[in-house]
Amino acid sequence: MQIEKFSYDNKIVRNFGIATLVWGITGMTVGLLAAIQLFWPFMNFETQYTTFGRIRPIHTNGVIFAFVGNAIFMSVYYSMQRLLKARMYSDFLSKVHFWGWQSIIVASIITLAMGFTSSHEYAEMEWPIDIAVVVVWVIFGINMFGTIIKRRERHMYVAIWFYIATFVTVAVLYIVNSVQLPVSGWKSYYIYAGVQDALVQWWYGHNAVAFFLTTPFLGMMYYFLPKMANRPIYSYKLSILHFWSLIFIYIWAGPHHLLYTALPEWVQNLGVVFSIMLIAPSWGGMINGLLTLRGAWDKVRSEPMLKFMVVALTCYGMATFEGPMLSLKQVNAIAHFTDWIVAHVHVGALGWNGFMVFGILYWLIPRIYNTTLYSKKLSSIHFWLGTLGILFYAIPLYWAAVVQGLMWKEFTPEGTLKYGNFLTTVLQILPMYMMRAVGGALYLSGVIMMAFNLVKTMKQGQLVANEYAEAMPLEPTIVKEKGVHRRLERKPVLFMVLALIAILIGGMVEMMPTFMISSNVPTIASVKPYTPLEIQGRDIYIREGCMGCHTQMIRPFRSETARYGEYSKAGEYVYDYTYLWGSKRTGPDLHRIGQKYPNKWHYDHMLDPTITSPGSIMPAYPWLLTQDLDYASTPGKIRALTILGVPYTTDYADKSIEDARRQAELIVKDLEANQVKTDSDKEIIALIAYLQRLGTDIKVNADTK
Repeated sequence: MQIEKFSYDNKIVRNFGIATLVWGITGMTVGLLAAIQLFWPFMNFETQYTTFGRIRPIHTNGVIFAFVGNAIFMSVYYSMQRLLKARMYSDFLSKVHFWGWQSIIVASIITLAMGFTSSHEYAEMEWPIDIAVVVVWVIFGINMFGTIIKRRERHMYVAIWFYIATFVTVAVLYIVNSVQLPVSGWKSYYIYAGVQDALVQWWYGHNAVAFFLTTPFLGMMYYFLPKMANRPIYSYKLSILHFWSLIFIYIWAGPHHLLYTALPEWVQNLGVVFSIMLIAPSWGGMINGLLTLRGAWDKVRSEPMLKFMVVALTCYGMATFEGPMLSLKQVNAIAHFTDWIVAHVHVGALGWNGFMVFGILYWLIPRIYNTTLYSKKLSSIHFWLGTLGILFYAIPLYWAAVVQGLMWKEFTPEGTLKYGNFLTTVLQILPMYMMRAVGGALYLSGVIMMAFNLVKTMKQGQLVANEYAEAMPLEPTIVKEKGVHRRLERKPVLFMVLALIAILIGGMVEMMPTFMISSNVPTIASVKPYTPLEIQGRDIYIREGCMGCHTQMIRPFRSETARYGEYSKAGEYVYDYTYLWGSKRTGPDLHRIGQKYPNKWHYDHMLDPTITSPGSIMPAYPWLLTQDLDYASTPGKIRALTILGVPYTTDYADKSIEDARRQAELIVKDLEANQVKTDSDKEIIALIAYLQRLGTDIKVNADTK
């Protein structure tokens, strides 16, 4: 049999590597700016395009899809070619994938800064970008499976299993979560509302963490860690058990983000059970990685790249223990909506994802440039800066979370809230926010140092764009493999189908009854659709990212009902396209804010929050007082919501502008009576209308039907 000669494409690996560095620094810089704004709100430079609510999704999506996404593609393109002993299926598709993904990132940054957002966490981009994401992802999948089919290695190594599961699951998650009805070029409404929308969002949100930030990184760990340590993976059998149990169990755990909410109790309990079960397969991956280093720990002392990998695996173990712990209702009751969640996420993102990427970059770049790392000393300094950055980031936020969570719940002996003013609890934790920013700055400085180190490494070497390789061709064999899984590893299409089935079961069991059985979301007779002006105000609220700091979900706790009012009911949200329950309280819950304060209070609050709340860290929104409201878009929004099932009359869209102006004039007259002169065509009027509506549809004992 004649040996075949071919070459590996390192140019595409290099391109994704450079993009990883560029977007990593960009995304983390935006994150640092957002962190600083939480104690110095004037750092939004008094412009709407850089205010916290708009740059937060730029940071989260930038770090997840730009920094981590490019790192995944870099690692997949490098490792797959060598594991399959084949060049990527198509150089052209590789280039389209690369430039398509970078274009999506740029478009996302621009549109999110302009306020074009769908509000779903980790998927805020509007519908044209969603379509582009799906197209580019499919191109990536074609290139990946084309390479698998033309491989010269019969068996698919464990890393390939995780890449396949990542591709198929992310496709399902993103498509289901992004089903929207376009209203205009950059505005749409999700087809889901209220409780169903919340379930879909956190089914997606939790599993975006699972299948974009976890499974591909486990595949990367299974390839790069043995290479770095020059040791075989510890246990093949453990990798099989770890893989299949992880992808099956993970998909069920999303509802643990919605404990004590209006989500049906049975769905919440399913999320808790499967979250607890997740510890086993998650730790199986961590143990398999750490035990691979048996006999190679001396290298950890001398090789910074292995230091990064060890800390990455340790942070993965910590985060995957903490997640199930946070799903325990007793813990969740204190931790949820606090900075504990932020700390938990960043232990995973900074430690697991970030350190894994850094270790791989330090190992991979010198190899494709046929040189050695420019400075091992700089990489060691980067390691310690990064480690200190994680500690300075996470520990203060855990501290802040416990302080604030307990302050929210504390009562006086007389039975009243000890800290009735929410702002008091915020001011107490500002020093922790400052320490968090210091941690972020340390971490970012390490990344900048790494970029310098790697650029110098590239300059002292030369890219091996087409790396020579040779292998025996893949010939048919009649030898029957021992073991079911060994036979399965030779059938990539069947493998993909089985992985798809494994991840579909959990989502279907949780979502289908919630969508199809009306008793899961009992309606309330007094809950009516939003008026046209309130819809416009709600869209402004979403545009400014208010849901990033304020929740609209009062949980059935004594402390919350005493602070905010009657706890939230599922039927109150049936016309909420999209849901706005939130996931973090930097400010108070707003679900019962309607009619609590006069219109002038809201006007002053948006002009300068310190007028109504001295010491507030909320930024001012003066542009809302001067920008004209787009009344012309109202009929299109009413028509879209009517299609989605909101019970407006058939001709109401034609009357909607007139109705909106009538309601706006009433608010303007009330403001004038309180010495505030403004026009009815300003955005602030619509926002006031929306805020004054919140929570006013029900009485304490509202009848259900």
